Amino acid sequence: MWEKQLAAAIKAGELAKRAILEIYKTPFKVELKKDKSPVTTADKKADKIISEYLKQAYPKYAILTEESKDDKSRLTNDFVWIVDPLDGTTNFVDKNNEFTINIALVHKHKVVVGVVIIPITNEIYYATDHGGAFYSINGKIKEIHVSRNTESIRVLLSRLHHGKKEEEVLKKYGRKIIDKKYVGAAIKACLIAKGDAELSIGLNDKTKEWDTAASQIILKEANGLFIEPHGKWLTYNREDTTNKNGYVMANKRKNILF
Repeated sequence: MWEKQLAAAIKAGELAKRAILEIYKTPFKVELKKDKSPVTTADKKADKIISEYLKQAYPKYAILTEESKDDKSRLTNDFVWIVDPLDGTTNFVDKNNEFTINIALVHKHKVVVGVVIIPITNEIYYATDHGGAFYSINGKIKEIHVSRNTESIRVLLSRLHHGKKEEEVLKKYGRKIIDKKYVGAAIKACLIAKGDAELSIGLNDKTKEWDTAASQIILKEANGLFIEPHGKWLTYNREDTTNKNGYVMANKRKNILF
């Protein structure tokens, strides 16, 4: 049902990827936004490329992006593209390769298309509502599913926002946790979707809709969970774009012990 919109999202992301990688190889300017988070030439250029492509392809859809002003007109539109043109800007600045392009389509507050591109490795994760989740690298595509592990749990931690709250919760898992890794951006949800980890939690208000929309549907369609700590699925195209309650990503509900 959402094949054309998915193709448009992938195309927009691929165009932005080229621009991002060109800038990544050169010295680039880093500025600080009002919230003290970094923004680079790559963020701005990718935002322009993606927005212009999607507006041309679907002129009646609204767009919410991290790098453009939100005039709230999207709130009256049933269709909204939600875009983070460069998720993990700090990682981009640090040149650790863990940054992504996130593009999602929301219909009536529910994500129906999600695309996450990892520019540096040429990996693409994508999903559509009730259409399954897929992983592509260098043109080879396979359907992906979460792991079945409920006893041996591999945890993915946020590089920037992991703290005492998260550690207190992880203590409840005891010896069930066999591995912990710090991973940037939307890559965490994608790795869980692909079966390479089982759990990631963020008990803070440090993410926005554009950080989670695309990866949420990918994990959901891979039969995993990407929910608020109290159990509800995150909804989108809200007036306040902050995910105030944080999130839990897991392969199975049995692995959520709080």
